[in-house]
Amino acid sequence: MLLAEMLLGNKARSNPMDNYVVLHTLNSLPLNTAQNEHNYINKDSNKSLMWLGINAIAGPIILSFYAVVLGWIIYYLIFVSFHLPNNLNQAKAIFDEIRAHSLLYQTLCFGIIIALTAFIVARGIKRGIERLNLILMPLLFLIFIGLLLYAMTLPEFEKAWHFMFNFQPHNMSAKTILDSLGQVFFSLSLGVGTIAVYAASAQQNENLFKSALWVVISGIIVSIIAGLMIFTFIYHFQGQPSQGPGLLLVSLPLAFQTLGESGKIISMLFFIAILFAGITSTISMLEPGVSILRDKFTFSQAKASYLLSFGVFILGFLVILWANDEISLPSIFGKRLFDTLEFITSSFLMPLGMLITLVFLGWGIKKAYLRHWTGYLNNTLFEIWHKIICIIAPSVILIILLSQYIDIIGFINSIFV
Repeated sequence: MLLAEMLLGNKARSNPMDNYVVLHTLNSLPLNTAQNEHNYINKDSNKSLMWLGINAIAGPIILSFYAVVLGWIIYYLIFVSFHLPNNLNQAKAIFDEIRAHSLLYQTLCFGIIIALTAFIVARGIKRGIERLNLILMPLLFLIFIGLLLYAMTLPEFEKAWHFMFNFQPHNMSAKTILDSLGQVFFSLSLGVGTIAVYAASAQQNENLFKSALWVVISGIIVSIIAGLMIFTFIYHFQGQPSQGPGLLLVSLPLAFQTLGESGKIISMLFFIAILFAGITSTISMLEPGVSILRDKFTFSQAKASYLLSFGVFILGFLVILWANDEISLPSIFGKRLFDTLEFITSSFLMPLGMLITLVFLGWGIKKAYLRHWTGYLNNTLFEIWHKIICIIAPSVILIILLSQYIDIIGFINSIFV
């Protein structure tokens, strides 16, 4: 799926809405002349296809509530790291205060994240995003490695290892599989146009399979490091690994406090690492929407970035208001705005966007074109990949989408009972 979205962006080399128009036009031309005609394509020739890329709105929507969470990280980095909680009740009180009561601090910290994201994206992929990643990602990795080495000195490291890797098949269920697939969409930013936008800046002859493989492997490695580190700290200080959103902001500050002055340093390093990782995600959420505004409305990169960021800020501020216990606002479908937006994006827009991409490439583009574009794959790998994007992956995504509305999970589980 990752390779499919990378291929879409790399060969169309446009914004998420125009990608489908470009490839559809190239698909109608002879293979040996299509590439030469790329720059002469009228991107307004098939406006109905443009709407296939409307899923790019998911990125800014996700950013509106994701940046709120990163705002909490800034608050903890600046204020809590120097005054760590002494007990569990105090830790919970701090978290509840910033999440549900402190409108001013929460809005300020959220605004910092949005402003920083807008500034980086305004500088473009080459001058802003790539340059920042060259700095942040090595620093993030070094901080994580340092914290992991410290975690390995604790006796609970072995318990954390068993918690993560002690596979228990009897605990597997259809819901577990579906939840895991949903997490894949979120962690790889699939179905929102982000991957396609980044791939458009890569060389046309680049081996996208190796790039996709590297993205997946590096993501798995960082996730394992983070998991071992976090769960070691949780177990060491009698926390609960199933605490949900409060896992980072309740258990870990309490854990750091027991280390005395060194705990403050570790706390700062940890939240800096989380902040770095978060910023690399926020810029990827904003860029697809910015590219659409830039190309469709002839805005400059900077103008598009700041304009869209302002809209994201307004939506994010509403998320903060809905979560504030001191302001009584009606629920939306029985949920707060944060949970509603999270459900719409992760359970509907992202899978739908990926499904559109797979069906378009697998069934709408000639197989000869796909084979030509993926010359770095041998025949066996290509056939496997082609079957995946045509049949297997779309079928799985349909199950994910339908499971939101009918009890597919109960039906599947009943087969094995």
